[in-house]
Amino acid sequence: MSYPAPWTLQGYAIATVHLIDVERSRPFIPPELEIVSVFPGKTLGGVYLSYYGSGSVLEYSELIVIPAMVKYEDKFGGWVSHIYVDNAESVAGGRSIWGLPKELAKFTWEKGDRAGVTVRQGDNLLCSLSYTDALLPVSTWWRQPLIGTAFSSQNSDLLFFKSQFESQLKAVSGKLEIPVESPFSQLNLGQPLLTVYCDQMNLVVGAPEAVGTTVREAEFSYS
Repeated sequence: MSYPAPWTLQGYAIATVHLIDVERSRPFIPPELEIVSVFPGKTLGGVYLSYYGSGSVLEYSELIVIPAMVKYEDKFGGWVSHIYVDNAESVAGGRSIWGLPKELAKFTWEKGDRAGVTVRQGDNLLCSLSYTDALLPVSTWWRQPLIGTAFSSQNSDLLFFKSQFESQLKAVSGKLEIPVESPFSQLNLGQPLLTVYCDQMNLVVGAPEAVGTTVREAEFSYS
């Protein structure tokens, strides 16, 4: 497989924003990274669920968990602690290019009155997210270009990369469920402060650059 960065992805996504206890985030974050507090003892994190379809470098669904916003020297971004996809080529590319700990999972998307997505690994439920805009009648679509930044690690390198994002955005009412058996249940995410649906999304994930070193060893093989 050869899918060099940047990756261009098109589709839709649903993202949640949470206040997370710094003490709960710390075990998931390399010690070289400073956790950024937005309130005393609290950082921002979230869950991102997406489907990338026609026009993408690969077609797949994705779940990303961000346990904290972090800082390293003059760089700021999110740390990706958990990431799941339903395409083996995406697993290989994410690990070898960005050092992301991608794993395979099964995604079930539902539309209509019961809109949402459920993510499982085998018989284990990782999370489920349902959403509706019925409680937010004044919410309207707006198109927004954004730049996102994130950290990852590969071997002993601390990596940093940027993503260019443009989408039709709409605030919705979301309900996130994470069972205690889920690998990221210890974050105690609770219900979102904000849930945003992203439609007609275009995402370009740039190549990573090594910005430092880390003592954290990858928990997966790049082979």
